[in-house]
Amino acid sequence: MNGAVRRLLPPLAMFLIAAGTAEGIPAQQSTGPRHIGVIAPNNSAESEGAQAFRDGLRNVGYAEGRNIVIDWWYGNGNYNQLDNAIASFVERKVDVIVVESTVAALATKRATSTIPIVMALIADPVGSGLVATLAQPGGNITGLSMMTTHLSGKRLELLKEAMPRVTRVAVLWNPSTPWHPRALEDLKRAAPSLAIELTLHGARNAEEIAAAILAASRAHAEALYVIEDGPFWAHRMILLKAASDRRLPVIGAQSRFAESGALLSYGVEVGNLWRQSAQYVDRILKGEKPGDLPIQQPTTFDLVVNLKTAKTLDITVPPSVLARADRVIR
Repeated sequence: MNGAVRRLLPPLAMFLIAAGTAEGIPAQQSTGPRHIGVIAPNNSAESEGAQAFRDGLRNVGYAEGRNIVIDWWYGNGNYNQLDNAIASFVERKVDVIVVESTVAALATKRATSTIPIVMALIADPVGSGLVATLAQPGGNITGLSMMTTHLSGKRLELLKEAMPRVTRVAVLWNPSTPWHPRALEDLKRAAPSLAIELTLHGARNAEEIAAAILAASRAHAEALYVIEDGPFWAHRMILLKAASDRRLPVIGAQSRFAESGALLSYGVEVGNLWRQSAQYVDRILKGEKPGDLPIQQPTTFDLVVNLKTAKTLDITVPPSVLARADRVIR
């Protein structure tokens, strides 16, 4: 640029030219929205969990279409297209991948060691091999633990308190879910002191769920204990209908189980976990490394009792259980 032209340029233009030609500094910075990929085998983009996640993002200053884009993959209760969905997000180099379910988290971790991963609904991150410790997860993954394995024995105790005469309980579990064997061991340890005999019934999809509940009924089970699992959650209406047809009272984890017809539920509020996962997304987008962010564990658990179901099944829930319930459906 010659001297005559340089003298005619205003000071701001001169600054921009200098900035654009300085080594290592681009002339323009990208100001586009950040890109979030969500891997949700069991919660659709219209689910309450999805709404809670969006609420959490809005609470920390994000708005879809303005400064953030969310691509939501929903598996409708199965994992058939899981690897393809993850590969698509990795190929597009999204800024963060949010995952629900242990199976999906493990698959995402195998697929990328660079894109940050936030766990929204994971039962046992350490026991499943996702992270080394909760305090220092390391690598590219962080998020929340549902502490599900720690609650297995407690749920069985609550079932016994609600149905003091129960002696035969069927357990619905998923052989494809990595942490379920540990939950089964916890239940086996707790059962003898409660004078309960367990029968185990594995299922992976809707068809197998119905068959497992039929087998439980034929084994003369008096109640059905559902170990928390994505497909069981996604197909909960099929599960509860099959149990109701066999007059089997059900205890599950999420409150939606009791709301939908289970006798009892005891566990964390799923919406809160989705909402909290948005905070992790925010911190990562602002520059923090996922491996440096400790994994949070829930501190409160909700007991919900459905007295409508109890009446239908001729079950009298003791006042001591009702007094401890966080919510009673009448």
